[in-house]
Amino acid sequence: MFFDVSVKDIVDVLLVAALLYYFYRLMKESGSLNIFSGILVFVLLWVFVSRVLEMKLLGSIFDQMMSVGVLAFIVIFQDEIRRFFKTLGSHRHFKRVAEFFSKNGDVDDNQSDYLPIVMACMSMSQQKVGALIVIERNESLLEYAQTGERIDAEISQRLIETIFFKNAPLHDGAMLIQNGRISSAACILPVSHDLNIPKKLGLRHRSAKGVSELTDAIAIVVSEETGSISVAIGGKIRMGLTAQQLEGILAK
Repeated sequence: MFFDVSVKDIVDVLLVAALLYYFYRLMKESGSLNIFSGILVFVLLWVFVSRVLEMKLLGSIFDQMMSVGVLAFIVIFQDEIRRFFKTLGSHRHFKRVAEFFSKNGDVDDNQSDYLPIVMACMSMSQQKVGALIVIERNESLLEYAQTGERIDAEISQRLIETIFFKNAPLHDGAMLIQNGRISSAACILPVSHDLNIPKKLGLRHRSAKGVSELTDAIAIVVSEETGSISVAIGGKIRMGLTAQQLEGILAK
């Protein structure tokens, strides 16, 4: 009967709804909302023709189009699909399981790792020197580090300020910190295509948001125009941070 609905059916519907909502948010951020709407309309039409009306000929045509469409969808949105599985794998519950079996589960809260970064950002903020610093966490930034100049040096305030000095050859691009060391500078990062980013934000902020969307890294931006300090984590930007707020974020 129509009202013969089990708990399994309810869970099934909720999971499908959650998946559709996730892809809706994903495509809205990437500016592909019209594509999402088109795909949703096509799927609903396919279900209506094949399952409700049971049109065999038209249904078989839609079936073939769906099989080809899935492959096309994977090719077109391969970066978004990869990010979906990265997000799933980096969920806090999965992280706890991974840390339980990992030897590197202990976190070193030594202030010497992040205080030079805070001091350098405050100094550059006062002098209105633009900077973009990306700190690696669980997900590797190797592919971005390979786009810049290899440094492999200890973290120090003077070195950070020297790299981002206006006339320095490495001041353009991002500086990456991996395994507690400055690994490279002048690195090229992916730019976020989120249409909701304020127009006043420049390329550094868009790059910070872009790398934070694709990885779990922390991206710190010092504005060259205003000296404001911003931090991008998980695709979200916090702007106008004080030294205490920045230190608190890095300490976590």
